[in-house]
This record gives sequence, structure tokens and C-alpha cells, in this order.
Amino acid sequence: MDAETARKNWELENNIVTVDPAQDQIYYYNVEKNKEAVAQQPWKSNPNHYKHVKISAIALIKMVMHARSGGNIEVMGLMQGKVQGDTMIIMDAFGLPVEGTETRVNAQSEAYEYMVQYMERAKEVGRLENAIGWYHSHPGYGCWLSGIDVNTQMLNQQYQEPWVAVVIDPNRTMSAGKVEIGAFRTYPKDYKAADEGPSHYQTIPLNKIEDFGVHAKSYYSLEISHFKSTLDTQLLEVLWNKYWVNTLSQSPLLTNREYSMQQMADLTQKLEQTNDSMSSRMGGYYGDRKKNDESQLGKLTKDSSKITGEAMHGLLSQVLKDLIFNQPRSSSS
Repeated sequence: MDAETARKNWELENNIVTVDPAQDQIYYYNVEKNKEAVAQQPWKSNPNHYKHVKISAIALIKMVMHARSGGNIEVMGLMQGKVQGDTMIIMDAFGLPVEGTETRVNAQSEAYEYMVQYMERAKEVGRLENAIGWYHSHPGYGCWLSGIDVNTQMLNQQYQEPWVAVVIDPNRTMSAGKVEIGAFRTYPKDYKAADEGPSHYQTIPLNKIEDFGVHAKSYYSLEISHFKSTLDTQLLEVLWNKYWVNTLSQSPLLTNREYSMQQMADLTQKLEQTNDSMSSRMGGYYGDRKKNDESQLGKLTKDSSKITGEAMHGLLSQVLKDLIFNQPRSSSS
């Protein structure tokens, strides 16, 4: 598999749609029209006004590469774009020089100075879009907003609307072969969100479940789609070559070894917790309690299937690389 084939496969996996050159108005930025759309402040009358996020392939791969470069440390960056109806369009992204830990990332004064200078230089070369949101990584624990993330996003929405938060999990992206990404907006303080039932299920580590559950009703998810133009091809190829070399030179089984071990340990703890909960009832569990146990076991089954699938993906990847690069080829006589 060469780099071009791999890039096309990556675009297919992440549903990146090529914009028709005759209809590429999505790339045209009208300053006055965007100001008019923002001035209407539709989010004040409807906190759920923005429902979709369109991310360019260029911005997507830049964010993924930045997230992967951080390893188990959270990284952070900003996104540039515009709004169009109920859609937020992300055209580009750039990383910020911030100090992160394994559980949080905060921008310091140096990052704000860098941000201002970058935006000024971007406008000088024709990138007129304003900052429209921020992205950061959640290495190994899924795409959602923690309590700190919720407070950060609420503050930004209060002073910098329209604003969106994007979260990328680089570990799960590497294990699954598809970008693990989520886009979110928070509700106003004291706003009571309608109960929309269970959202898309994702595996949350046991030590993060409380933080996830406490703030789950403070924000909502936006539907994500991706796009590119024929004009993006050359730049995308340059970025892809770097991404592709890193992918070839790394093994998901080795690079994500710590992540895989943490997943197994977390699954074991969840199984023990569920077993203790069921055993404590001494066989006398019926009705809602039984349904709750069955629901929990169903989630654990999904988690174990996911771990198995990711391990198989990593193993197959290694086998294919070995066949392509390490096996001697017979010389033609």
C-alpha cells in the first residue's frame, strides 16, 4: 500500500467529501455576511441553534498530528472558521504552545501572545476567518468534556461567540484507524436541557466516569462532517506524507501498549464491580435492578469487543508491514 492509496483510504474511513469546484462557496469568506450572521446572536434564543460542524481535511489532519505528538499529555490549539446557518465551518487549525498534563491543559500568557500574533500573520496572507473554537486531546479516554473543559467552554461562549469545542482521542484514533473526534457546545448556566435519552455509547475509564456523568447534561454534541477541495490536494499531500511516515514507523501494539494495558485493567475493575454488585443481592434481584445489571453487562461486552477489535487491527497492521517491507522478494530471471 503506497502513501496515495493510504490517504484515499483515510479519507474514505472518515467520510471526507470532495467539494465540487463549481460549488466551492464554502471556501469564500464574506466578512460582512459573517458579521451579520454573528450579530443576530441566534444562540441566545435557542441554545441548540448550532447543530452541525464541517471540518476541512486540512484542519482535521493538522489536529490529529498535533494530538498524536503529545503522547499521553493533553495538547491544545485553536480553529479558524465561520458560521453558516446552523453550521459551524472549520477551515484551519493551529496548535498552541501550552503546558499540559495527563489530565488537563490550560493556556498561559505565552499561548495568548502566540495566538494573537498567529491570527495577525494569518490575515496578512489572506486567511481572514476569525477564531471559531478550540480543540484539545483526551489521550485514551474518549471524546467528551470534563468539568474543567465545560467551564472553559462556558467562559469562551460568554465572551467569544460563536465558539465550539473539539476533542480528539489520539490513542483510540491510532488503535481504530479512524479519527476519534467529538464537537461540543455548552448550555447557559442554570439551563435545564431536555432529556434526549442515551447518547452514542463510548467507553469511559472507571476513574473518569464520575467527572463524565456529573457534567454530561451541561453540553450537547454537534454532528461532524468533513470536506476537501481539489485546491487542497497539494497541501494535503505534504501533510499526509509526514503523517504516513509516522504511521509506517510506529506500531499501534507498541506505541499504544500502555493504553491497551490500561484498557484491560479498567475492564477488569468494571467486571469485578459488577460481579460484587450482583453477588451482594444473594440471588434476589428482579425488576429494575436486574435490568440495570443486564445493561451494565451489555456495556462491558461492548468494551471487551472494542478492545479485541483494536488489538486485531494492530496485529493485522504489523503482519501487513512485515509482508511488505521485511519479506525477501524473488528476483525475476
